[in-house]
Amino acid sequence: MKPSDIAMLITIAFYMVLMVVIGVYYTKKNKSTDDFYLGGRKLGPFVTAMSAEASDMSSWLLMGLPGVALATGIAEAFWTALGLAVGTYLNWLIVAKRIRVYSEKVGASTIPDFFSNRFRDKSGMLTLAAAIIIIVFFVPYTASGFASVGKLFNSLFGVNYHIAMIVGAAVIIAYTMSGGFLAASTTDFMQSIIMTLALIVVVVFGITSVDGMANVTGAVKDLPGYISLVNVFDSANSAAKSFSFLSIVSTLAWGLGYFGMPHILLRFMAIEDKNKLKTSRRIASVWVVISMGVAIFIGVVGYAMVSAGVVSLSDPERIIIEIAKLLSTHGWILAVVAGLIIAGILASIMSTSDSQLLAAASSVSENIVKRFIKKDMKAKTSMLIARITVAVIAVVAVIFAWNPDSSVFGIVSFAWAGFGAAFAPVVLFALFWKRTNKWGALAGIISGGLTVILWEYVVTPLGVKYGIEALTIYELLPAFIIACIGIVVVSLLTKAPDKEVIEEFEAVKAEK
Repeated sequence: MKPSDIAMLITIAFYMVLMVVIGVYYTKKNKSTDDFYLGGRKLGPFVTAMSAEASDMSSWLLMGLPGVALATGIAEAFWTALGLAVGTYLNWLIVAKRIRVYSEKVGASTIPDFFSNRFRDKSGMLTLAAAIIIIVFFVPYTASGFASVGKLFNSLFGVNYHIAMIVGAAVIIAYTMSGGFLAASTTDFMQSIIMTLALIVVVVFGITSVDGMANVTGAVKDLPGYISLVNVFDSANSAAKSFSFLSIVSTLAWGLGYFGMPHILLRFMAIEDKNKLKTSRRIASVWVVISMGVAIFIGVVGYAMVSAGVVSLSDPERIIIEIAKLLSTHGWILAVVAGLIIAGILASIMSTSDSQLLAAASSVSENIVKRFIKKDMKAKTSMLIARITVAVIAVVAVIFAWNPDSSVFGIVSFAWAGFGAAFAPVVLFALFWKRTNKWGALAGIISGGLTVILWEYVVTPLGVKYGIEALTIYELLPAFIIACIGIVVVSLLTKAPDKEVIEEFEAVKAEK
């Protein structure tokens, strides 16, 4: 192994050990499952903001988005990022504070708990439906993160995929199982800083390697999708036709998913002071806009580097890895910096996987085991089951990730749509329409989740086969609309909520 590779590995190993140490530190702070899954609602505004966004972005920020910009052009990357940026801001603006107040008032520490308590569903139907959705979509989503770790080390150092994947998963399991939500949120905060530094270093080094910005801006005019971004409504322009209005709406629809992401909503519920959410919103919104803008620019810089022959590339999503490898050849100091870049990619993966792991585990232990199997558990027993559940869910995710040829970003896109369609409409109606009842909420969860699955595996293939563009749009958009219709129609056709539920809704509205 080269000295540069050794320097990179030492840096990465130090980072991973630090994550485990943080997990161990927070072990004693978990006195109950509410602490383990929600941190006792003690998060500060900075940690709330940065952990929410770090857990949101995953490896998509450092690998997926630059790869899209490099391979398919600025247009698709720009409109997708714009949808996500708007979705992020609106989620913090209209959902964060109200769900913080509402979840505390109804005594909910998980999203299924919130649905059940908000609508006074004593049967447990809402809890079970929401828990199943979380398990169905989060287990493979977590697996995609584990797979990313395996692929990363396999491509960088030639380490066996399965060994690398298991080691990476073990680190995530260790600090999540020991420290719970507080450990996950604290490490996510640190990981967001490392991700930011990685973005900055890659941009600066990339520009330097092609001898300045002039060569970058010169290359961008040849980048696919450049014309279609600035002349998107010019029907006479052949390039513009390649990214139609329908395509823009489809990519913007990614932003709808934010309202239903359990790992993000839990951050809103966990902040110590609801009045500091405005500070969190500003921090999160600025970081998201800047980080996604820089990520797209990395794709542009990468295109210039490939055009100039500075790097060779077979997979656009590997551009940041190739830049890190090139950087590591310029002495051991820059090899350490390259190690930090790789740690940044790891950070983006781990910050999402730990949050997903906790959300999936809480659905099993709190919303299924505790609700339907063993209701009266002592605090110590409940904590033990919580930690065991984290380990079991992680092992299942490792099994899902065992195939090294599995698609990582396809899974991410599908899971995002699943949560966005099944949960986002229900969250919005639960917070803002007092006539919503448990039957409407149940209809929204089921219709949204099923539509995503049917659209992905039935409708889209038909659209591709017969060349019907409207049937190939991102499944989140039609599923979201169908779920909203289902909530309204079923709520109006069934009994209105009890007076107690309405009064509680009005009290939350007034408190906000």
